[in-house]
Amino acid sequence: MSNLERQSATSVSTDCPAVSSQPVSQRIATRDAVLGEGMTIRRALPSRQRRMVGAWCFLDHFGPVDVRSGDGLRVGPHPHIGLQTVTWPLQGEILHRDTLGYTQVIRPGQLNVMTAGRGIAHSEESPKDRPPGLHGAQLWIALPDGDRHCEPAFDHHPQLPVLQRDGVTITVLAGAALNERSPAKIYSPLVGLDLAVPDATATLLPLQPEFEYGVLVLEGEISIDDASLAIGTFLYLGCGRTALKLRASAAVRRRSAAVVELRGAQQSRDQRGKLGLENRPFRRRSRLPGRTHSGAAATLDGVTPASASPEKYRVARGYVIS
Repeated sequence: MSNLERQSATSVSTDCPAVSSQPVSQRIATRDAVLGEGMTIRRALPSRQRRMVGAWCFLDHFGPVDVRSGDGLRVGPHPHIGLQTVTWPLQGEILHRDTLGYTQVIRPGQLNVMTAGRGIAHSEESPKDRPPGLHGAQLWIALPDGDRHCEPAFDHHPQLPVLQRDGVTITVLAGAALNERSPAKIYSPLVGLDLAVPDATATLLPLQPEFEYGVLVLEGEISIDDASLAIGTFLYLGCGRTALKLRASAAVRRRSAAVVELRGAQQSRDQRGKLGLENRPFRRRSRLPGRTHSGAAATLDGVTPASASPEKYRVARGYVIS
């Protein structure tokens, strides 16, 4: 998902603090942004206080919103380069179309990962026949320099590893954690977790001190190391922690999501300021014909497939990123 802004400027992240080698507790208010054609969402990354956490360069929290009337979500065709998009819906459905020819509806419990590489364009919208609500998160990952111009790809994962810990349901979205590994292909050493707290409970989540971490609540309210955290605040935790104490004082409907990325992955940090957000000529279409994830490729009218032309081209529920 993107802001389809016609007037924009490249920003280099020299005004943000460096990665903290020690545990910190930096609270950053999310800001409202307009997604596609009029849907207001909460944007946690990038911000003036912190542009990236590891290779994670973008974090949007959308919904919950009623999409029964009007067009619902409608993000028209737009290009990406040099990154991956990671889409994780908590409620509702999203229809993805891209210039590789894929057409894929994603539902709760499923994951979409689009690798832009040297160039891809896609659209995201609510299906015509859809559930009444929409809620979820989307993240972007900056590709390391060695993979920044790789072949574009799209992967849909209908099932992900799920485990239980102290009554908390943990879904491994990306990378590996707690002896489970996500099937998603990621180019940087990172992990994404979704934590669902179904009742008042507490757990101690093991961390790696060389990772930096961040947390974003998507539903309800949680306590992180005895400090309350609610919707609308992104919590950056820095490096140096061996565990994270998570507590929910009341039942929450769904998750807190965690995303972590290895500190010292300099190839990812070098992407600051060159994350594929450039404006490129692109003809918009309201509808993109294509294929399902297992089908054959199709050409989109008015859009050259990225594979042929390199020039064209994401309770107490929260996100923890590092």
